[in-house]
Amino acid sequence: MEISLDVAFLLFFVAMAAGTIDAIAGGGGLITIPALLAVGLPPGAAIATNKVGGFGSSAAASLQFLRKRQIDLKKSRWMILSTFAGALIGAFALTRIDSSILQRVIPILLIGFALYFLLSPRVGAKDSTQRLSHTVYAATLAPLIGFYDAFFGPGTGTFLAISAVTLLGMNLTRATGHAKLLNLSSNVVALLFYGLHGNILWAFGLPMLAGQWIGGTLGARLAVNRGQKLIRVVMVIMATIVSVKMMWQG
Repeated sequence: MEISLDVAFLLFFVAMAAGTIDAIAGGGGLITIPALLAVGLPPGAAIATNKVGGFGSSAAASLQFLRKRQIDLKKSRWMILSTFAGALIGAFALTRIDSSILQRVIPILLIGFALYFLLSPRVGAKDSTQRLSHTVYAATLAPLIGFYDAFFGPGTGTFLAISAVTLLGMNLTRATGHAKLLNLSSNVVALLFYGLHGNILWAFGLPMLAGQWIGGTLGARLAVNRGQKLIRVVMVIMATIVSVKMMWQG
């Protein structure tokens, strides 16, 4: 498919807005996938092409969180690798297993997380007691969430952030930074998977890559500067929207 200049500019600005939101709380695909469908892409191609922009957002956000010293790269290395491995298995399973059951379960979990943040305003305000070591987290939850991201996807950023807050003892800003880093790992797998299968329409994906890179940079800076209060509000809103969308489609 060919892309006109006006469509390219439209996708760029939509992607920039989505990347900003995604870097703060996840859920950018709620904006970008409908945009890709609206300009004429088939659903399969829209989902695959969306991963190009998603990679840009998570990479740019991770870079900003690293620069602001919100990510401990040394402690995260095994989590990155295990998330990558889990995502590889998830991408393989995607071609063989029906994911419809997750359509019913995930909205309940996301609404539960949203209520948890609303009713516990101090959660994530500062670093707290660490319940799992980074090594145990890398051996258990990280590959499971990586699997989920490649296999299904919605709400991955929320799952990563809430687990980092409750189990690794991170404040919400640091948890969001580490969530974007692990999300980047699983996005690389999805990008490779869809790229090798020829599902990505690069002419549409590249303007979104540029837009979401800029948006991811802006969103990460906002998250660091405004802290957990901004992240909490946006995360609750996005978790609720994702849940309602999934239940409506189900």
